[in-house]
Amino acid sequence: MASKPPKSDPVQDAPQVAEPKHAAAGLPAIGHTLRIAQQQMGVRRTALTLLRVNQKDGFDCPGCAWPEPEHRHTAEFCENGAKAVAEEATLRRVTPDFFAAHPVSDLAGRSGYWLGQQGRLTQPMYLPEGAGHYQPIGWDRAFDIVAEELAALDSPDEALFYTSGRTSNEAAFLYQLFARQLGTNNLPDCSNMCHESSGSALNETIGIGKGSVLLEDLYKADLIIVAGQNPGTNHPRMLSALEKAKANGAKIITVNPLPEAGMERFKNPQTPQGMIKGAALTDLFLQIRLGGDQALFRLLNKLILDTEGAVDETFVAEHTHGFEEFTQAARAADWDETLTATGLTRDSIDEALKMVLASQRTIVCWAMGLTQHKHSVPTIREVVNFLLLRGNIGRPGAGVCPVRGHSNVQGDRTMGIFERPAPAFLDALEKEFGFEAPREHGYDVVRAIRALRDGDAKVFFAMGGNFVSASPDTEVTEAAMRRARLTVHVSTKLNRSHAVTGARALILPTLGRTERDLQDSGEQFVTVEDSMGMVHASRGRLEPASPHLLSEPAIVARLARRVLGEACTTPWEEFEKDYATIRDRIARVIPGFHDFNARVADPAGFTLPHAPRDERRFPTATGKANFTAAPVEHPELPAGRLLLQTLRSHDQYNTTIYGLDDRYRGIKNGRRVVLVNPDDARELEVADGSYVDLVGEWKDGVERRAPGFRVVHYPTARGCAAAYYPETNVLVPLDSTADTSNTPASKSVVVRLEQSTAD
Repeated sequence: MASKPPKSDPVQDAPQVAEPKHAAAGLPAIGHTLRIAQQQMGVRRTALTLLRVNQKDGFDCPGCAWPEPEHRHTAEFCENGAKAVAEEATLRRVTPDFFAAHPVSDLAGRSGYWLGQQGRLTQPMYLPEGAGHYQPIGWDRAFDIVAEELAALDSPDEALFYTSGRTSNEAAFLYQLFARQLGTNNLPDCSNMCHESSGSALNETIGIGKGSVLLEDLYKADLIIVAGQNPGTNHPRMLSALEKAKANGAKIITVNPLPEAGMERFKNPQTPQGMIKGAALTDLFLQIRLGGDQALFRLLNKLILDTEGAVDETFVAEHTHGFEEFTQAARAADWDETLTATGLTRDSIDEALKMVLASQRTIVCWAMGLTQHKHSVPTIREVVNFLLLRGNIGRPGAGVCPVRGHSNVQGDRTMGIFERPAPAFLDALEKEFGFEAPREHGYDVVRAIRALRDGDAKVFFAMGGNFVSASPDTEVTEAAMRRARLTVHVSTKLNRSHAVTGARALILPTLGRTERDLQDSGEQFVTVEDSMGMVHASRGRLEPASPHLLSEPAIVARLARRVLGEACTTPWEEFEKDYATIRDRIARVIPGFHDFNARVADPAGFTLPHAPRDERRFPTATGKANFTAAPVEHPELPAGRLLLQTLRSHDQYNTTIYGLDDRYRGIKNGRRVVLVNPDDARELEVADGSYVDLVGEWKDGVERRAPGFRVVHYPTARGCAAAYYPETNVLVPLDSTADTSNTPASKSVVVRLEQSTAD
């Protein structure tokens, strides 16, 4: 039987700390999965639901974007995926009575954990201007309110249309079409805060902003480098792929400031041997300082150039551009500068070089640890240089592998959710739908917050997500949101963004991935694209949490009809009735989706074309893969300060908090902890168990403070600290962003530790 939601916020003022774990998954993961699922869904619903996750005739996990293998286990999900499914398929409900009992001021004082635990939203809710409580509202009136506010704008560019990675391909395509028919490219999305740096670097260097490997390539690799990523928590099913790669003979180098249990040993719960002993994954651990990755790869490139016969000269001559300029920059790499930037030893880098030179097929995987620094784009370009040198793009078992964090975040971008659309995409959209698309670039996330802050944007509409908690500079972001005339959130569950509103606010409840989607033409399915460019169907099976829910495509279609009016000839009503008609239009607009409906009928789905991977063709400005030669950068750290990275706990997915523990790191019953190297702690005179305020320092001179964090002595890289977001997003300045991509620099925040009054 499912349990009831908590009535009060749990106390988090005394986290318990034990030794970190050295293996991931195994029996503890199974036990935790079943316990969380039973609390949310009950026993019978748990069995019915989890057995459909990531199956060919089931639904795509609403968690991460890791691809499914061709031959799937009966239980093709991980612990954190099961948590995501359980919270969506929960039997708990948030009804109008809940909102009557809890004013917005009360919701604003609650933790994200408490809000999320209350259950599924069941009816559209409206917060009138000046009111203290949300109140129920009909769908037609809700769309009228959005239409009224949009009509009152001086320009369509005063509206913002944000997208979360959970949104399906069909909904995303309609959403961007609606925004552009309205007249704006203001389509910020969660990619702006995570892998925008990857897209920026890869588009310039190989001509496509996506990874170049398929799942099978990992099984064929000789060497896999996992840099700035924690698969054990953020992409747990990746561990199964790494285990198989190891069994096939691959070596693995892990590059990260923190040792992570999942990369030490994986206890695969699918096999008896895995449960008992597990598989050691990492062959070489490079415990790098935050932001030192560019310097590491630049030096490795110099050493490759200095090694006779190490460069794939045929590939370089036939397929690349800029080699001479790159070579000049790489040969200038300095050992002393690199050791300072990375905190590594010469012996460890020499060992890494031996493994690189012994490999004929190398893959580099990365995530936020590389993408959220000021110099993230040149860092990823340097990774590409590293792979190009030995011809490791465009052949089996080799390539770039940016690991996306949310289940359809890559698909949303493919569908046109982008503030800077390509002219060819707009041309195709205009030809298909017969309208003049806006050509001026729109706002990304950071620029959208500035626009709200400065009064240049007045309506904020979010298709999923938790924008307030996901964004940097929390106080600035919240003040900006409160300046809006109207904030609208299409959501399945409560989150903090519902409590930080404009003058008026709407919550529009929608179907989840797990739920049956029945429209006038019959039962519908949607599609998603995984982190490796595979597109497949997703079919929910559960009855909707409430009869008042609408699907995301239906919400967009009805809103578009109301806002754009009869003058718009787009068949929005037809799109709502039958999603196949949406896919027909996608097929005519977006390359790679020809015969979309026929191809997605294959239970395994289909693979999108990728010119560098498929034919070693690089659609860049030069027509070749581009070597680059940026100056080496790394964060400068003043004396007495630490470099902080924000990260997730194991009981967390993005901004969704499932619990208050971080099992692998030994943290229990609390999230306000800061992990500090014991030697740094001694120099700073902060004892283990003491409480400090984290005070950010940046060039604008503004004091940003996160109070009351328990110090945990932890084996981080020297000079580096770590703490969970969204609690520490308050420390990330809005204007501290990556060059080119404008991604918030959440992995390199200079902080000082001050004794807390909570101590």
